Amino acid sequence: MTNGTHGGIQIRGSIPAIVTPMHEDGSLDLPAFRKLIDWHVAEGSNGLVVVGTSGESATLSVEEHILMVQTAVEHTAGRFPIIAGAGGNSTAEAIELSKAAKKVGADATLQVVPYYNKPTQEGMYRHFVKIAESVDLPVLLYNVPGRTVADMSNETILRLANVPGIIGVKEATGNIDRAAHLIKYAPAGFSIFSGDDPTAIALMLLGGHGNISVTANVAPKAMSELCRAALEGDAITARRIHLNLLSLHKQLFCESNPIPAKWALEAMGRMQGGIRLPLTPLDARYHDIVRDALRETGLLA
Repeated sequence: MTNGTHGGIQIRGSIPAIVTPMHEDGSLDLPAFRKLIDWHVAEGSNGLVVVGTSGESATLSVEEHILMVQTAVEHTAGRFPIIAGAGGNSTAEAIELSKAAKKVGADATLQVVPYYNKPTQEGMYRHFVKIAESVDLPVLLYNVPGRTVADMSNETILRLANVPGIIGVKEATGNIDRAAHLIKYAPAGFSIFSGDDPTAIALMLLGGHGNISVTANVAPKAMSELCRAALEGDAITARRIHLNLLSLHKQLFCESNPIPAKWALEAMGRMQGGIRLPLTPLDARYHDIVRDALRETGLLA
């Protein structure tokens, strides 16, 4: 196992997959985005993934995508690493997004398994190798078969773990057996991050390196403390925090992410709740259960 340091950049701990704030008309709200970044710094987050799944990358234009990464890099000013979502189901487009991310100063890219076109394991391998060879910027793999309908096997991940420039994986299957296998057999210098909040505590206590989180959007301090405790092997503290967050983990997925997270942040007064079609604002029937989860966690009075 490794300590999660890559090329002088410390990538470890609680890394919110940050939402993209929008006005009610769906236009980007950059001032709110900058305020969220400052809040995450103050609350102890260890980095950010920008324009990933939670950041509505699918409905941002290329220009907006690059603007969000650039804004994050410039406003963060080195306070913690910025990981740019730069994946796609076209290898050429993923390379172009990665080049743009490097140009504006991102510390790494997050590369999702290609979706919709359902590549073979060999196709996945060649896709990620081509990106790593084409752009001199660290790559985090992202396996989330619940969204992509394409599941990258552990064998393929471990094969990619030996490719220069590929530094880790966001493991979002929620399958702890699979995560444990990766943790045991990954080479030194390759990091395993959870991409599933309910099982992140187990992954970290088994030797993983952190959590790329949805819940950290609304509870950054608690998630930072949870990750710190788990990474230090303090299972008692980590368990206490995890159990306090249990309802929040669940209700932030009562509708498709990031719909509930954006509603929660609006309820907390952190931003407006704008969202882009085909995603829609949180259905009114879920307002009370998300609000109750926020109150239970101490995030709302």
